[in-house]
Amino acid sequence: MPVQEALRIIDEDASGIDRAFRTDVLQGLSQDQKAIPARWFYDERGSELFEEITKLDEYYPTRAETEILKTNGAAFADAIGAGAAVVEFGSGSSAKTPLLLQAIDPAAYVPIDISGDFLRTSSQQLAAKFPAIPVCPVEADFTKKVTMPDAINGMPRLGFFPGSTIGNLVPRTAVDLLREMRETLCDGAGQSAKLLIGMDRVKDTAVLEQAYDDARGVTAAFNINLLHRINRELDGTFDVHDFAHRAIWNDDIARIEMHLEAQRDIAFSVCGSSFTMAKGETIHTENSHKYTRRSANALLLAGGWTPLRHWRDAQDRFMLILAEASPLRMAP
Repeated sequence: MPVQEALRIIDEDASGIDRAFRTDVLQGLSQDQKAIPARWFYDERGSELFEEITKLDEYYPTRAETEILKTNGAAFADAIGAGAAVVEFGSGSSAKTPLLLQAIDPAAYVPIDISGDFLRTSSQQLAAKFPAIPVCPVEADFTKKVTMPDAINGMPRLGFFPGSTIGNLVPRTAVDLLREMRETLCDGAGQSAKLLIGMDRVKDTAVLEQAYDDARGVTAAFNINLLHRINRELDGTFDVHDFAHRAIWNDDIARIEMHLEAQRDIAFSVCGSSFTMAKGETIHTENSHKYTRRSANALLLAGGWTPLRHWRDAQDRFMLILAEASPLRMAP
């Protein structure tokens, strides 16, 4: 079955600049603690680098999550049921998706990704593996409500959000995202929506820090690539050699923080706006929050999802949680 033409939902100005990208970068660089949301890592090169990260010895989440998907197929099928449209948020290369599709017999697959070239390539590859499943890609920013393709109207929907990407967001923003996902999945499907989401678990600090600062420097290249993207797409003047990758465990709020640290006093511009940084000052580029079962449940409930099932890998490093859309309530 051929892949449908990708539905494109990106807000660009007349010059082709993504307005949301420009706004986030300019606002983030204007703060006392400079910061840029992690979602902007994923241009085509960033997506390629992240796929390389998932294969590193130090980076355990992908192996742990894959183990869960491989060993619990029957349980997923029983809990989810057949005939759902699988909507994957931030699909990337869709490497784990075949394991889920093989288990649950879905009616359609809708990958959503902000990197259009990567989305189209991975959609074609997955369609070749599953010729009987309609593949309907959507190029969009999934942090907002996304309009679904007409082809899945009326189908029950399963959101798939693997890889612990929810951990990139501070709790307030994570709750907002979960609510937006609920709106995306429930619109046109009544309350017949579920979400299968990956979350990384709290563990030894050394294991966590090595996972985000690998010996080969792939994660550092992934972090630095954000500056290359700003230079290319937003007329930035960063000298990327002025920055070093930093990964730090913040125990008070259970998260790894990634930063780009200035190695000297510097000045640069983005979209014609000028900025300066002192030596040692950082641009905060990513958080990776880690969860316990209780904190994961609390986050999902706040976002409008009721947890149903939890699955963990054998070493208790990672968990996949199945939740269903909670009815909207105005009182306890």
